[in-house]
Amino acid sequence: MHHKVKEWVKRYLPAEIISVVTTIIPAIVVYRLTGNLVATAFAGTWGGNIGYFGFIIRTDIFATNKQLRADGQVYTFSTLLKNIRALFVEFGVAELLDSFVIRPSLMYCLPLLVGSVTWGIVLAKVIADITFYIPVILGYEVAKKHYK
Repeated sequence: MHHKVKEWVKRYLPAEIISVVTTIIPAIVVYRLTGNLVATAFAGTWGGNIGYFGFIIRTDIFATNKQLRADGQVYTFSTLLKNIRALFVEFGVAELLDSFVIRPSLMYCLPLLVGSVTWGIVLAKVIADITFYIPVILGYEVAKKHYK
């Protein structure tokens, strides 16, 4: 199990670090420009998604390309589609719930509850990440076994 945890940390921690920045900055900017917590919640959610998934897909493409080159093969459009399919298996259900229900709801409610937009967004991100990673790790293990 320790090996699995190390593998998951190696895969997800760098993307999470990027996601923290790409969540907080858009959320704060949108809140300062609009004062609207709904817009702030979606800016934080989607900013974080862009940073997180941008890093994940880039990492997967580079790793697949490196492996293919070592085997004397080339990365093709078909290979890209396989990478994307594996990501859908890994993240699909969790991401739909996270991006459209859980994370925006928390990013709307928690700033109101804690009395601070910044700390509310940070707390919402942490709580949403917990609910996100349980199905994601299960999806990762399935995708790794069947699609990578």
